[in-house]
Amino acid sequence: MQLNLLDWAVIVAYCAFALWVGVRFSGRASRNISEYFVGGRSFKWWLAGTSIVATTFAADTPLVVSGFERRDGIYGNWLWWSVLLGGMITVFFFARLWRRAGVITDVEFIELRYEGRPAKLLRAFLAVYGGILTNCVIMGWVITAMMKIIDVMLGWDKLTSIVVCILITVGYTVLSGFWGVVVTDFIQFIIAMLGSISLAGVVLWKMGGPAEMIRQVSATAAFDPKVFHLLPDWHTATNLAILTLAVQLTLMWWNTGQGGGYIAQRLFSTPSERDSALAALWFNFAHYVLRPWPWIIVGLASLVYIPIAPGEDPEAAYPMMIKMFLPVGLRGLMVASLLAAFMSTMDTQLNWGSSYLINDIYKRFIVKKASVNHYVSAARIATLLLSVLAGITAWQIDSIQGAWIYFGKITVGAGMVGMLRWYWWRINPWSEISALVSSFIVANGGFWLPWFNRLGLIPDRFMPRIMWVYSSEAYAACFIVIVVVATAAWLIATFFTSPVSDAHLSAFFRKVRPGGWWGHIARANPDIIITPVRKNWLGWLAGVACIYTGLFGVGYLCLAQPLPGAAFLAVSALTGWYMIRVAGAAGEPLPDDLRQTEPAAESGSASL
Repeated sequence: MQLNLLDWAVIVAYCAFALWVGVRFSGRASRNISEYFVGGRSFKWWLAGTSIVATTFAADTPLVVSGFERRDGIYGNWLWWSVLLGGMITVFFFARLWRRAGVITDVEFIELRYEGRPAKLLRAFLAVYGGILTNCVIMGWVITAMMKIIDVMLGWDKLTSIVVCILITVGYTVLSGFWGVVVTDFIQFIIAMLGSISLAGVVLWKMGGPAEMIRQVSATAAFDPKVFHLLPDWHTATNLAILTLAVQLTLMWWNTGQGGGYIAQRLFSTPSERDSALAALWFNFAHYVLRPWPWIIVGLASLVYIPIAPGEDPEAAYPMMIKMFLPVGLRGLMVASLLAAFMSTMDTQLNWGSSYLINDIYKRFIVKKASVNHYVSAARIATLLLSVLAGITAWQIDSIQGAWIYFGKITVGAGMVGMLRWYWWRINPWSEISALVSSFIVANGGFWLPWFNRLGLIPDRFMPRIMWVYSSEAYAACFIVIVVVATAAWLIATFFTSPVSDAHLSAFFRKVRPGGWWGHIARANPDIIITPVRKNWLGWLAGVACIYTGLFGVGYLCLAQPLPGAAFLAVSALTGWYMIRVAGAAGEPLPDDLRQTEPAAESGSASL
């Protein structure tokens, strides 16, 4: 694809801006690790929430979403639309608790909730598991997406693309820490949305509008009516398609329910519980209602201009549509927008992963007492190390959707215990360790089970069915197996190991005030008032209704069906009013000592 001087000027200007942000905030980020990793807890809800949206708007997202239309039709997006159920759980049940905990990372929370050597072991394990393993998988597929874009646009080889992508991001991330991440995320989200809307607008204009696009897609040789369905057609859907949707709506969002990882990092960075809840709410609205339809439109239009071919890579259609439709000038904006989407995710993952390595391993277990400058310098070195590991991981990844599914497999088994640890006193460190380990083992069964077969431990007649569970089309069945095995493992571990001591549980209960099944701990602390959760459940229900109807309303307008679109948007507005009212009331003012100095968070240990 040809880029002229104007295109390159736009791209270079954007990269220069990102580097300027890094230099601009490097001094503030160097004050201490709280500034470097959570921005001094000073970001308002709209800024923290936009940063989460920008992080999830990576270069991989438009490629995968537009690819769904070529592979499965619009309803293929339920692979990620279903996660909304967990996202709204975060808003109404966990956002205020995360902020109330006053930690720097969600891994540091482990020693706030548990105690002793098992808690230390779990904290170190999660720091490595999350900061290196799962984090590098995420960064790997994000870099892979950018490589596919660069291949179509510039024709660079794989190694060159990886090196350039990493160098672009690492500079300002290392310098400015979380301050640079959040500030650039805000601008990056605007640029990325402008790019995706511009492409979808040009495509619709050249095709003659939404109705004409529908007609042209319907006239293609390989047209299947299911391509326009927002839900599977129950009359023609296969049992596997129905099972997949059922699993997506009931199991696949568990690992996102409590909003850990980079989402929790944003919630930690807010000044109040109310800001924390509203940040999570704004993220969910923008993530599902505002973002997806420009990509879906391009994916549908690609069926007309890029006929489906056997063995094709559906994720390459999006950059090919950029090459076909955008004129000079807009091409530079589009490249800059995709760079913005890529950088907004990479800077988050690098900073978040570094927070685990420094706050939860290096400072907690290796060098416990050192200067502020020492820890900030160590954080910058950790960021560089993670960037190298991310590049190595990207070299091994071919399918972005496959990486999405694999990430879900290795984490889904620990989702339920991760949520229950807040609300049930009996959960202990061994509950989480057993859930994580069993999930990882079962999720990778496709690699080690054939060895058991060769050793004669699994009869040949069973192997075809077993390996079918690990096939790409049967991932829903694999999720069920993982959840069943992991749940059995963590329940056994919970009841066959000792609970956390009453003294430690009482200290946690008094600090976080979680509610739920705390039995004798709650009775021993009668002065702690727990807000009833009935309104939270109503807020969750209203939130799910608001965002799904908003998603469908915008979708029907894009599919030239104005009456259903208007009806869904009216329901979205009505339920949204109640959703905002409940979310805005969720939370209490933070104590001055927690808001300002946070001594426990800065110590590197979540001691009570």
